[in-house]
Amino acid sequence: MPIYRFIFFSAKHRFAHASNLLPRFGSSKRIQSCGYTKSAKNNYYKKPTGHPVVNVETQASRSSGAYFIPPILLGFGGLLAFLHYNDERRAVKIGKDSYTGSDTAVAPIIGGPFTLVNSENQIVNEQDFLGNWVLLYFGYTSSPDIGPDQVRIMAKVIDTLAKKNLKVLPVFVTIDPQRDTPAQLRAYLKEFDPRIVGLGGPVSAVRQMAQEYRVYFKKVEEEGDDYLVESSHSMYLIDPKMKVVRCFGVEYNAEQLSKEILKELKKHQVNA
Repeated sequence: MPIYRFIFFSAKHRFAHASNLLPRFGSSKRIQSCGYTKSAKNNYYKKPTGHPVVNVETQASRSSGAYFIPPILLGFGGLLAFLHYNDERRAVKIGKDSYTGSDTAVAPIIGGPFTLVNSENQIVNEQDFLGNWVLLYFGYTSSPDIGPDQVRIMAKVIDTLAKKNLKVLPVFVTIDPQRDTPAQLRAYLKEFDPRIVGLGGPVSAVRQMAQEYRVYFKKVEEEGDDYLVESSHSMYLIDPKMKVVRCFGVEYNAEQLSKEILKELKKHQVNA
């Protein structure tokens, strides 16, 4: 039975049962209220012959409270079940790994379709990168320190892998499309490695892709009209089917990153 129907019928049953009990407590006028009563004739205390006095309103409130609490708990449980179900919808279902054939763990979905403009002012989408291993980085050309360091690392990694006859396509996606025009991207990336593909485009398209890849970025105003962009500086290794294999942070240097990517490439080549 679906959870919402279970909650509905449970609550209905509880309320009906409570309503049948309340009139029985409220309408009765005969209350056994004996305790120690004093005799007018004999002037001595008699033993109790009935039950202790019970206030009708107190008894009714206790009874009604006992029957009103469970529906509240059931409603709260239903809310938790809904939130859990909503979280599971945004996760990859357990299934067979396309490379190893083993069961894969539940993980958040990272990546998705996109349509951007490259540094040659051509419209591209995720279909244009199928069949290639991709090293994807989100940055911007005005970044003062971390951004240039990450692009240098990307260029060194590509060189290291190329010496081993392994081809990985480096892709740079700007998170500052207002300033990073195709010409600006082309000039900037050429200083590091002309093989790096630059992508930009409309702000809405860039923001959508950043959300698909769980990339955080925020505009930080500076003096005058200048501004910086805070970001997570994440780098992604994507397989030929455009599925994210690994995510790397700024703690990796060029040598470490090359070794990790080499491991992934060999592992997937063996299991292909």
